[in-house]
Amino acid sequence: MTPHPLRLTGALCLLDSTLEECDLAITGGRFSVSQPGAREIDLSGYWLLPGIVDLHGDGFERHIRPRPSAPFEKRAALQAADVELASQGVTTAWFAQSWSWEGGSRAPDEAVALMEARRQIAHRLLCDIRIQLRFETHMPRDHAALMAAVRDYHLDYIVFNNHVPEALELSVAKPARFAAWAAQNGHLPEDLLAIVRAAKQADPEIPAFLTALAADLCAAGVTLGSHDDTDAQTRAFYRGIGAAICEFPTTMDAARAARAAQEPVLMGAPNIVRGGSQSGNIAAMALVEEGLCDALISDYYIPALAQAAWAIADARVLSFAHAWEMISTRPAQIMGLADRGQLVPGQRADLVVLNPNTRRIEATIAGGQIAFASGQAAARLVRADCPIALAAQ
Repeated sequence: MTPHPLRLTGALCLLDSTLEECDLAITGGRFSVSQPGAREIDLSGYWLLPGIVDLHGDGFERHIRPRPSAPFEKRAALQAADVELASQGVTTAWFAQSWSWEGGSRAPDEAVALMEARRQIAHRLLCDIRIQLRFETHMPRDHAALMAAVRDYHLDYIVFNNHVPEALELSVAKPARFAAWAAQNGHLPEDLLAIVRAAKQADPEIPAFLTALAADLCAAGVTLGSHDDTDAQTRAFYRGIGAAICEFPTTMDAARAARAAQEPVLMGAPNIVRGGSQSGNIAAMALVEEGLCDALISDYYIPALAQAAWAIADARVLSFAHAWEMISTRPAQIMGLADRGQLVPGQRADLVVLNPNTRRIEATIAGGQIAFASGQAAARLVRADCPIALAAQ
């Protein structure tokens, strides 16, 4: 059923980095020019903001494995994660799934199983959920398998990361944590250490391997990035093979190198909210203050996205409008999504209804459909005389 054209009135809308009072029209799942006869919904007192675009989140893992030894069926888990996204204002999200030598939940077959589960239920999802693969660099025998996954599941975003040095250091400096990591992935500590050492032996062939792999991925239209860049030299290598997105740089040096090359830098919203990195790396707020962070991503905690926008505004580092654009407009631009990220005619009607007094997201509209609604916003949106399309239609 095609929903009736709507006009949302009375709210402050985020347009061109400012909050201003205006009307928003929705027709056929997109923002439009207001039409005669459109049903009106009064949203006075609310702020209408572009739906959040999350470029990297692994919070979905707790829906699949609420405990490491207690996995749940992936399709049901994805639908539960989808509901959480909508409740937090996220309308587009990349779930960050590892393709790693670690095994367990990060093994390549687990990645394929997740992509297959997502494909089977894509039509049921409220939000636009995609898969970002985090590819461990030291897997030179996986070139063909990765390319097959790209073709079969239409992947559009892959980041490279190298956890071999971290794993070797952990095995020596913190053997108890290394043992816990091994157990989580179904290994004895000595077996995982053997896997890590075997991966390390591939060091000489990795640059050429990644260069060839990146060329094939770019030719397939995949956006590439790197994860946890430690310095400018590492960023330069990834830049050279076409991996332009700098995700979670661990030092100012790496972030500044990305900025100098006009490459987007992504940092975790939980880092902002908690006042620092949970792993001891650089503080994301420091990067925002220096103009070195382009977008925020949920990392391991989806609610942190909206919370981070408020934290940046409260600290008077940026206006709330500019901070919100770091989780909506800017991420869409980084991924080349010209059809979302702004409240303008022609774009997908992805919209967050925010109560500025309570700072609570009371409704999320994704593609013109109500994906989440609560409180007074729900009462206004679904009242009998002003129906709007529901996600089940």
